[in-house]
Amino acid sequence: MLFPFPKRQTILPPSFPLPTHPLSTRQSPDLAMRHGCLLCLLPLFLSLLSSPAHGVRLHGLGVNYGTLGNNLPTPAQSVRLIRSLNAGSVKIYDANATILSALAGTGLRVSIMVPNQLIPSLAANQCAADAWISTNLLPFRRTTRIRYLLVGNEILSDYSIKNSTWLALVPAIENLHRSIKSCSIHNIKVGTTLAMDALSVSFPPSNGTFRPDIAESVMRPLLTFLRKTRSYYFVDAYPYFPWSADPVNINLDYALFRAGPSLYYTDPVSKLVYTNLFDQMLDSVIAAMGKLCFNDVKLAVAETGWPNGGDLDQIGANVYNAAAYNRNLARRMARKPGTPARPRIDMPLFIFSLYNENQKPGPGTERHWGMYYPNKKPVYQVDLSGKRPLESYPPLPLPNNNYPYKGPIWCVFAGGKNTNQTELNGALQYACGQGNGTCNAIQPGGKCYKPNSLAVHASWAFNLYWQQFRKSGATCYFNGLAAQTAKDPSYGSCRFPSSLN
Repeated sequence: MLFPFPKRQTILPPSFPLPTHPLSTRQSPDLAMRHGCLLCLLPLFLSLLSSPAHGVRLHGLGVNYGTLGNNLPTPAQSVRLIRSLNAGSVKIYDANATILSALAGTGLRVSIMVPNQLIPSLAANQCAADAWISTNLLPFRRTTRIRYLLVGNEILSDYSIKNSTWLALVPAIENLHRSIKSCSIHNIKVGTTLAMDALSVSFPPSNGTFRPDIAESVMRPLLTFLRKTRSYYFVDAYPYFPWSADPVNINLDYALFRAGPSLYYTDPVSKLVYTNLFDQMLDSVIAAMGKLCFNDVKLAVAETGWPNGGDLDQIGANVYNAAAYNRNLARRMARKPGTPARPRIDMPLFIFSLYNENQKPGPGTERHWGMYYPNKKPVYQVDLSGKRPLESYPPLPLPNNNYPYKGPIWCVFAGGKNTNQTELNGALQYACGQGNGTCNAIQPGGKCYKPNSLAVHASWAFNLYWQQFRKSGATCYFNGLAAQTAKDPSYGSCRFPSSLN
């Protein structure tokens, strides 16, 4: 089996860098500033004197509600879809006021998130933390069941913010928690989300170990806080990635919760028996916490799921497997099985995601995790309460990509009458600026110069860029302007190299 587990990630080309934010020196605000910060909360304190409305308590799995699409339904329509899934909770990636208002009175437990770029300022200034809580959380406390505040999203996977943000994570969490406590709020757990790549060793599960670059500097203070506040370690765990990286040694049935005893795995050290890959991943995190003497910190799953589509070279991303994973997971979690290392433990869990989001950068799978299409039609039926019998679901299209694609692949302009020509030209110029002679063939006199068309030239540049850099993480995306194809775009003497060249 392949370990450590890859995470679900977005690989951005150099032309679209992730922002970095300098870390200010952490300071303790003086007494006057502290009093001033608390005064800004006073009007909202008064609104908290009445009990918040909780609505009906729901018990299905949670849903991640992302909004990186230009064609998504309204928040009110989205909340109706979430409820139709029999979900019990929802996680959003900010503190969107319109979404939080739409969730009012639904009974859904809600998780909100602090954007990564705000972490340094929140760590440096208690007043900034107070102001964030005052603006983004308190106005919704009376009607919306906010239960989790997650500070940042997988920041320890982003090395571009290592110096600016990593060490600010726990101070920011502590300041926000202090702000919440000052409002006499006791039912909101504060934490952060971490990908599986926070571990340097994941196999066997009993050998789970945090990366040495974060174990003492970040993980120990984080786990100390989580233990003290009885909060959760929120992990993003995707069996799809280790399976797709090594489908020869990891059985697909084992990844989809349908393995028989012959496929079970016994940890040689703990002697615990594993019936699925998901439990293995969670127990490796539990073991890593144990190695730092934090065996009692609770675990939650902030993201998990399976892609319903992807690029030609992405194995196993299809509707059949996505439905099987989420349906089987819901049925399993309804029994509150815990994991082999922590049996019969209930844990919060959020499925990724509500929609296919067409503006997510990276490989094709990034835009195909949804349980719904943006037109509100289900990609497949699923009951997140886990109560629906599996045999009652209608048939699904059989998968045709559970084995690696062996044919040639090209990366070309995706077309579209409404394409912004300035944006397309910018992407073309970026591609031409990379690699060795990427655009020589489309210069005047070159073998691919004619027809002198921006679309044709873009296809050549996109393809040459992708063929040169795909093995180092480049994707055929270009902000939605490019897509993979199995149809040879070559013409005349202009021969496009393929993935097999």
